[in-house]
Amino acid sequence: MKGNGVSGNSNPSRRVGALFDGARDWWATAKAWQRYALYLAALVFALILPAPWIGSFMSPGADWTSVLIFPIGTYILLAIGLNVVVGQAGLLDLGFVAFFAIGGYSVAYFGTQYGWNYWATAVFGIILAAVSGVILGAPTLRLRGDYLAIVTLGFGEIVRIVANNTDEIGGARGITNIPHPPEMFGMKFLLDPAPYYYLMVAAIAIVIVFSVRLQKSRVGRAWAAIREDEDAAELMGVPTFKFKLLAFAIGAMIGGLAGGIYAGKAVFIEPNTFPFILSATILAAVVLGGSGNLPGVMLGAFIIAWLPERFREAGWLKDLLGRDPAEYRILLFGGVLVLMMALRPEGLLPSRRRRAELQEGTGGMGAMGAEVAGPDSEASSEVSK
Repeated sequence: MKGNGVSGNSNPSRRVGALFDGARDWWATAKAWQRYALYLAALVFALILPAPWIGSFMSPGADWTSVLIFPIGTYILLAIGLNVVVGQAGLLDLGFVAFFAIGGYSVAYFGTQYGWNYWATAVFGIILAAVSGVILGAPTLRLRGDYLAIVTLGFGEIVRIVANNTDEIGGARGITNIPHPPEMFGMKFLLDPAPYYYLMVAAIAIVIVFSVRLQKSRVGRAWAAIREDEDAAELMGVPTFKFKLLAFAIGAMIGGLAGGIYAGKAVFIEPNTFPFILSATILAAVVLGGSGNLPGVMLGAFIIAWLPERFREAGWLKDLLGRDPAEYRILLFGGVLVLMMALRPEGLLPSRRRRAELQEGTGGMGAMGAEVAGPDSEASSEVSK
């Protein structure tokens, strides 16, 4: 900080994140063949990830492939969708679970009541989620910051309560016997989790390509301008309302896709499958990984999904606590998050632009983000004087 004689290099957050920053900086200057080699390596790793020898360490007390589908794969897919809204467009959405629910209920309802093909219900769920995003955004996107967050939180709860009180879609009992996807490439989507895992990997890969192309396009540049300063973007001729509405629709589509895959695997869904805490958890994953930076968001989602499972199965933790760690795993998990936010509030893998926004005290998340200066910002330095 300024005025206290402490060098910026001695900041603990800088030391903790040196490795992640080095990887990000290398990636920024990497040649094309190096990037494609890394893409290929990541794809190969994703394909061999369900191997038993990996699962014996990562999830010794549960089926590793099932854990990779839910919560890990589902959280990653949802985090990528929420990153479009929060990380790229700077809109704070606390009701993202609603789109996840809409995608899941679309597959469940139309598959069980009308006998639709799984793929048809999944596509319809994506479209319905996008329309819901537009319906939510049209009257509310004039709001900013905490006001927008409250409205989106209410929307998520409205969807859950409506599902709970609507007998046509099962009410509190939920929907059972949801159809599985039909056989593809010799893979049967029944009780074997492997085909669902590869379906999840394919969905994540498609969404990553789509998200990266969007970020580098005119749409992505408009979102960045809105995130940094919406008023300035409006004055420069950016139709901010249109692009914010587009961000909500695209994020909702990805949430609906995640819900459709989840419903096909779960076979049973009910309103309490989609609580508010899930929205908060996915938002925590985005912030933890580095809002606006896709690799960081995916890393944050993986950590958020995997750590509680690992804590639950840790024998050494049971010996240390003297009781089942499942009773404390959320507390421990929350402690890790608090520690991480204290040491590195910009996330594990922030983009350069995102880090600069936080250090300047503009969190890039509407008015709510701008109210909190980063630990290295001039605003925080002034407070410390």
